[in-house]
Amino acid sequence: MLLRQQLIKLVSAVAVALCPRAQSAPIVDLGYTQYQGTVSATNISNFLAIRYAAAPLGDLRFRAPQPPANITGVQQATIQPNQCFQASNGVSSTNPLEARAAAEVVSTEDCLFLNVYYPSDAAGTPVKNLPVLVWIHGGGYLAGQASAYNGEDVIDQSNRGIVLVIIQYRLGVFGFLPGAEVKKNGALNAGLLDQDFALRWVNQHITKFGGDPSKVTIWGESAGAGSVLQQVVANGGKTEPQLFRGAITSSTFLPSQYEYNDHIPELLFSEVVAQTNCTTAADSMACLRSADANSLQTANTQINNDGFFGTFLFVPVVDGSFITQRPTLSLLQRKVNGEALLSVTNTFEGTDFVNQGTGVTANATQYALDLFPDFGPSQASKVGSLYAGLGTALFQENAIQGESIFICPTYFILRAFPGASFKAEFAIPPGLHANDVAYYWPTLSTPPFQNTKFINAFAQIFTSFAISLDPNVKIDPATITPRWKKWDAGHTEMLFNETAGVPLVAPVKTSEALLERCRFWDSVSNLTAQ
Repeated sequence: MLLRQQLIKLVSAVAVALCPRAQSAPIVDLGYTQYQGTVSATNISNFLAIRYAAAPLGDLRFRAPQPPANITGVQQATIQPNQCFQASNGVSSTNPLEARAAAEVVSTEDCLFLNVYYPSDAAGTPVKNLPVLVWIHGGGYLAGQASAYNGEDVIDQSNRGIVLVIIQYRLGVFGFLPGAEVKKNGALNAGLLDQDFALRWVNQHITKFGGDPSKVTIWGESAGAGSVLQQVVANGGKTEPQLFRGAITSSTFLPSQYEYNDHIPELLFSEVVAQTNCTTAADSMACLRSADANSLQTANTQINNDGFFGTFLFVPVVDGSFITQRPTLSLLQRKVNGEALLSVTNTFEGTDFVNQGTGVTANATQYALDLFPDFGPSQASKVGSLYAGLGTALFQENAIQGESIFICPTYFILRAFPGASFKAEFAIPPGLHANDVAYYWPTLSTPPFQNTKFINAFAQIFTSFAISLDPNVKIDPATITPRWKKWDAGHTEMLFNETAGVPLVAPVKTSEALLERCRFWDSVSNLTAQ
C-alpha cells in the first residue's frame, strides 16, 4: 500500500513538472455557480464567458435582464462567449425613416456574458483591492463582442494595476426595440439595462477577482462610449448604489435618441412586427416573443440595411425611467453619475459614415435634412452657412456627421464634469473613427504607427485614469505625455499625433470655431433628438 501511494505521488510530481499549470486553474464561487478559469504564462488570470444574467429567451425576450439560475458544480470559463446577434448600419442613399464585417463567432440570443482578467500569481490568486476597468464594446448598438478583445493588452499597460471586465449586451432589435407596446409589456433599452445589470454584477462580485468595487471606471469606444454616456445620465444621475466613479469615452456616439413613442420609433416597431408576420396578432409582443430568433434577426438585418447611409436605427430611446430625458439636457443640468471623466475624439470621426462616392452631388444643406428628419429649411440653411468654409462639399458632409454625432456630444459631456474632466484628440493620420483602437487593443490589430514611446504614452492615459482618475499620475513616469490641464481650465486638450515619424504629444487649445459649431448643435438638440 505504501509503495502504491509513493508511485501515485511520483506520477503526480512528474505531471506537475511537465505541465506546471495543470493544478493552477483558479476557481471562483459566485453563489449561483462556480467558475474555473485559467492563468496565462504571464500570470494574468482569465475567466471567459461568465453568465451574469439569465438567457433572455422566450418570455424574457424584450424584458429587463434577470439573475442567472443556480447551477451546481464547477463551470469551465475557458472559452470565449458567443456573441449577440449582429447587424450593420444603413447603406441606403436615401433616408426612408458601409457595413462592417463581424468576427467569425457564433451569434445567438443567449449572449449575456462577461470576461474577467486580473493579475495573479501562478495559482490564480489575485492581487487584492485593485481598481476596476469595465470595457463596453462599440458597434453602433448593432454589432460587437467581448471575444474581440484580449484583456491582457490593457492589464499590461496598467503595469498589472487593474482588474479588467469586458461585457456583452443585447444589440439591434433584441436590445433596442422601441415603441409604446414595448413600454407596456417589456423593457425599453434592454441593452442598456444589460449593461447596468453587468455593472451591478461587478459591484457584487468583483472582490472575488481582486477588484475594489468602490474604484470602478467604465470605458467604451464608439457605441461603447455612447453607452458610457447613457450610464452617466441614467436615472437622472442618481443611480444607486454608485456603480462607477470614473467614465472614459473614446469617440462618444450620440445618434438621434427619440422619445420611445415618437413617430420614428413607432415606425421601427411596426416594421419589425410586419417583417415577423405579427401584424394581425391580437398581442404583438406575445407574437414577437414567440417568433423564431432567426426571423427576428432577418428583420434586424434588413431594417438596418435600409437605413440612410452611415446611420444606426435600433439605438437607445428616452424611455422615461432609466433614461429620463434627452441626454444633452441631463448633461446641461449636470445630472450625472460618476466623479471624473476622460474623453478622446479622433480628428475625422464622420468620414466612414458618409458615402464617399457622392462627392459630385454633396451638399451640406441637403445632407443636414437627410441626417435629421425633423430639421426644417432654416436649420438646414444654418448648417450650410456654418460649414461653408470647410473645404469641399463632401468634406463638409463628413464634418457635419462627425461633429454632430461624435465630437460635439463629447464636449457636452465634458462640461458636465467641471473641474474633473480631461480631453484628448487622437490625430495619427488618417485620424478616422476607430483608428485609435489598435493603440490600446494591439492584439485586435497592429498599431500602424509603430513607436513605443507614442503607444505607451497614449495607451497609459486610460489605465492611469482608471487607477487615479487623473492621467497626470503616470504609471510610467518616463512616458512623454506632458502635464495635462483639466479641460475647463482654458479649454486645453492633449494632442496625440506624429510628424515625420516622431511622436507629437502636446497640449493644444480647443478650436473656438469648433466650439461655436457645437453651440449650434446644442441649440437644436430638440430637433436632432439628442
